[in-house]
Amino acid sequence: MLQILIVDDEPNIRKTLSYCLSAEGHGVTAVNSLSEAILESSRQSFDMAFVDLKLGNENGMDLIPILLSHSSRVKIVVITAHATIESAVEAMRKGACDYITKPFTPEQVRLITRQIAKIRELETEIDTLKESMQQLEPENLFQSKSVSMQRLIETARKAADSEAIILLQGESGTGKSILAKAIHQWSKRAGKPMATVNCPAVPSELLESELFGHAKGAFTGAVKDNPGRIAACEGGTLFLDEIGDMALALQAKLLRFIQEKEYERLGEAKLRKADVRILAASNIDLSERVSSGNFREDLFYRLNVITLKIPPLRERKEDIMALATSFLAYFCQVNHKTISGFSSATESLLADYGWPGNVRELRNCIERAVILGCNPLIEIADLPGNILPVAENTRSGDLLSLARIEELHIRKVLAQTPSLQQAAEILGIDQATLWRKRKTFGL
Repeated sequence: MLQILIVDDEPNIRKTLSYCLSAEGHGVTAVNSLSEAILESSRQSFDMAFVDLKLGNENGMDLIPILLSHSSRVKIVVITAHATIESAVEAMRKGACDYITKPFTPEQVRLITRQIAKIRELETEIDTLKESMQQLEPENLFQSKSVSMQRLIETARKAADSEAIILLQGESGTGKSILAKAIHQWSKRAGKPMATVNCPAVPSELLESELFGHAKGAFTGAVKDNPGRIAACEGGTLFLDEIGDMALALQAKLLRFIQEKEYERLGEAKLRKADVRILAASNIDLSERVSSGNFREDLFYRLNVITLKIPPLRERKEDIMALATSFLAYFCQVNHKTISGFSSATESLLADYGWPGNVRELRNCIERAVILGCNPLIEIADLPGNILPVAENTRSGDLLSLARIEELHIRKVLAQTPSLQQAAEILGIDQATLWRKRKTFGL
């Protein structure tokens, strides 16, 4: 189904087009002037627009670049009773994708709409494929021998069919972003885009623009309109990773969007609408953030509809070797290697290690071992040094850099603490700094 805008000053044309397109199952909005068209386009995203060239004293040609500035993917079909080669060329130059003359038949309208629906479907598939290529993951990440993990996946599959907000909790590296992508693919919105915003990775002063977009000139450096991530995933899913780090002022605006499905771009006073499902993730206990005054209680309750807590890898040791084997097969294929498995000593070491970086750290470890390994099996020597006991890493005679000692100590503290917040307190640094160091060390 397409969302279609009709712009024509003749009531009969609007009525005929609306009836024809609605009968095909499309959502239709019909207006009779440029100002109304601009208003509707600013409030919601359209897949297609029929634009008359003569709108009383106004020129429909002027509307084409405005509609495209609101949504670069909208397909504009010019309709006119005064067709000329010059006007057709000018319309295409401005960005229209087709041109039909009055009087036209319902079959002509249905044919061109079906063609554009197919184009939009292909564009969505291409976007999905690009996302998949960028986020290639080995298979079987959600096949678990752990009872708690099995229950979590079962709940996630059930919740995916709903429109409910889902809050994913768990330590960094447990696979929250991967599970979010899976929930989107299991949902009815799978054919629509999914956007991910990592809240700590975007400076707080820019995060609002990243989410809601901004108008040209809204602030220094805003040289063009930015539709924002919400508009980019219309009809799909927005995943807010590490939402606990979002500033309080922006939390209020997010709450408004969740409740009303309305928002405003920076530098604009126009209300916009969007049909977007929210998934959120946090590696800290949001209830503690609420208690400390760093997270809005009302937003927490809106997010906490369905909460899925992913257990750390150390609490599901029965999955370690299954995951390691899956990663091994994947990275052997990617790197054209023929390593058949792990030595018994390596298996014991992998199973006994605490994995403070969870599944992400295991993945990075196996990738490194495959790239550097030159034996039929992965040996202990192929593993990164931090996998070995800390005492062995720092035995007498080793000369280690300060950065290496810092990395080993952070790994040790993370392995022995239940939360990122507690680890940061022990280390004497804030959580944002610890998050950056974990990213640097690949934890």
